[in-house]
Order: sequence, then structure tokens, then C-alpha cells
Amino acid sequence: QVQLVESGGGLVQAGGSLRLSCAASGRTFTDYNYSMGWFRQAPGKEREFVAAISRNGAATYYADSAKGRFTISRGDVKNTVNLQMNSLKPEDTAVYYCAATGKFFPTIRLSEYDYWGQGTQVTVSS
Repeated sequence: QVQLVESGGGLVQAGGSLRLSCAASGRTFTDYNYSMGWFRQAPGKEREFVAAISRNGAATYYADSAKGRFTISRGDVKNTVNLQMNSLKPEDTAVYYCAATGKFFPTIRLSEYDYWGQGTQVTVSS
């Protein structure tokens, strides 16, 4: 069983920054067992891809809306993945979810992810 727990969400003003973290645990989970992704879902919208990172952390992929502003990384603490969000905009407001997939390379497809966290709320005011 793999469990994912997000943290770091909150309320910030437009132009501000937040750093989200995802802590993973489970009998078989290691830093190199899974590629990790971040998704978000705003009210009335479907869940959408934000960023992903490969098992070894060498490959990353970003949604166009995140490029140049967000950075995904595997954390210094074992079994963690982070999402640094800078220059936040009101349209970034959503619940952000951490997810894990057994694929070696990042994927943007929700259906490819095997495990999901409960989500953390990010609200960006104007």
C-alpha cells in the first residue's frame, strides 16, 4: 500500500510563491520505484496536469501554464517530491494533488497514475 500526503498549500497574493511537498510511504515505495506528478482541480473544472518527474529525477515535464513559473523536484528527504510555485496567478487557484505512477518516464495522463493524495488547497488572491 502506498500513501501520499500533500502539504504546503495556503493563501497568497498574486505574484507570490508557495512550495508544495508530497510525502510518500509504503512497503514497496522508494525514490526510484515511481515517477511522480502534480495535478490540480479548480471548482467546476476537470483535474488537469501540472508537472511530472521521472523515477530518477532526470526528466521533467510541465504543462504550458506552469513552464517558467513552477519547478518539480525530488526532495532531499527520502520519498518526497516538491512543487515550487512562483509568480502565482489567480487562475492557479485549485486543489493540488500529488500522484505516483510505476512508469519510468513522466506522464501527463491521469489514468496512468496509480496512487493519489488527498490534495492541498492553493488560493491566489488578486
